[in-house]
Amino acid sequence: MGKSFAFFYDTVMGPLEKRWIARIRKKIVSGLQGKVLEIGAGTGANFPYYSKVKVERLVTLEPNPHMLDQAKRRAKEFELPVEFHQGMAETLPFNDDEFDTVVATLVLCSVSDPQKVFQEMRRVCKQGGKIVLFEHVRTESKSLAALQDVLTPAWKRLCDGCHLNRDTGRYMKESGIKMVKEKKYFKGIFVEYEGLNPK
Repeated sequence: MGKSFAFFYDTVMGPLEKRWIARIRKKIVSGLQGKVLEIGAGTGANFPYYSKVKVERLVTLEPNPHMLDQAKRRAKEFELPVEFHQGMAETLPFNDDEFDTVVATLVLCSVSDPQKVFQEMRRVCKQGGKIVLFEHVRTESKSLAALQDVLTPAWKRLCDGCHLNRDTGRYMKESGIKMVKEKKYFKGIFVEYEGLNPK
């Protein structure tokens, strides 16, 4: 887990965050309530948008220790009570049915085993609970998808394992999660997903 990647992440993503991504984060996070698990919290970019009234408990998991340090500082800045855990999404260190909602934003592109991650999400999420995602994925445009395929090997090395061409929506549907929302942006490169855990 790269220290330099963590250090430069907010700077590199800053313009895109201000122009557009921050609005999506606010939209999908501000209404969450109860016990919430955020997988891949990164530097804490979602923290400003959680409701201190609606969220009973906010738990985060992040594999990169350098990003985790930045997230802790951001939580203090916003006076947000957060439980921090360092670990991998493929083996969540939580009990079955522990959370009302599992959320991940711009995370599943970099996990090593997305099928296992979705299994773990379902395990820790309560029956009828929400699974809320915002991800960049393999586009439906054949020409752009071909470009994503070409760029992904080098991109993974530069960006801490990030896959430009991951078909996250397919993995989500195959996991048994009931898809209730799938909103696409920019020719389907970015997608907002919301699912229910049927169990």
